[in-house]
Amino acid sequence: MAAIALLTGASGGVGQALAAELRREGWTVALVGRSLERLQAIYGADALCIEADVSTPEGAQFALEQCQREIGLPTALAHCAGTTLLSPLHRTTPELYRSCLRANLDSAFFMLSAFVEGLRQAREPGAAVLVSSVVARIGVANHEAIAIAKAGVEGLVRSAAATYAPSRIRINAVAPGIMDTPAVARIIGSEASRAGAARQYPLPGIGDPVDLARLMAWLLSDKAGWITGQVWAMDGGFSSIRPLVK
Repeated sequence: MAAIALLTGASGGVGQALAAELRREGWTVALVGRSLERLQAIYGADALCIEADVSTPEGAQFALEQCQREIGLPTALAHCAGTTLLSPLHRTTPELYRSCLRANLDSAFFMLSAFVEGLRQAREPGAAVLVSSVVARIGVANHEAIAIAKAGVEGLVRSAAATYAPSRIRINAVAPGIMDTPAVARIIGSEASRAGAARQYPLPGIGDPVDLARLMAWLLSDKAGWITGQVWAMDGGFSSIRPLVK
C-alpha cells in the first residue's frame, strides 16, 4: 500500500520543498492550497491538487475527504499552511490579528482535528508535523500576533500528542528561524536587510527550506517512530545560544 501524505500550504516555499522531498522518498502526496490555479501551475495538471481553506472546519474536512476519495486515507499530515505578520502590537489592527490567528492557529487546529478523526475512524496509526516558529520560543520585536499564533500551535502539538499516543498517532512540530522563501524575500528584499537578518544567528545565514523539509519528512517517517509531542528547532542556534559579538 502506498504511503499517502496530505500537505497543506503546498504553494509556499516550505511546502514546495517538502512536496519534493516526500515524493523523492516514495510518498504519494495530496497538495492543498487556497488557489487551484496556482497549485497546478507549480505541480502540473497531473498532480492531486486540492483547493481548500483549511482555516475553517469545513475546508479542512473537505481537503481530507477529497484526498481519501482520490488516492486514499492519508496516514501523514504535513501542515505548512500559514502566513507571517511583522507588526508591533500598537499597529496590529483587530482585523490583522484575527487574520493571523485564522491562517496559523485555526488552520492547524481544524486540519489536525480532521486528520486525527479520519485515522481514528479507520483505526489506523499515523503521524503529523506542524510548523511553529522561532518567535514562539524567544521574544523577537514586532512579532506579537504571529508569536501568539505559533505558541498556540506548540501547545496544540503537545496536548494532542498526549491525547492520541494510545491510538499510535504521533504529532510533532518544527520551529524554524528565517527561511529563504518567497514570503521572506518580501520582508528582506534588499542585500543590506538580508545581511542584517543573517547576522542575528549564531550560525550566520538564512535557513534553507530544503533542510527543513528533510527534517519534516523524517518526523513523518518510521525512522522517527518513537518520537511524539516534540518541537524541533531549526534556527541556527537563535533560540538557545547567543551569537559571538564582534
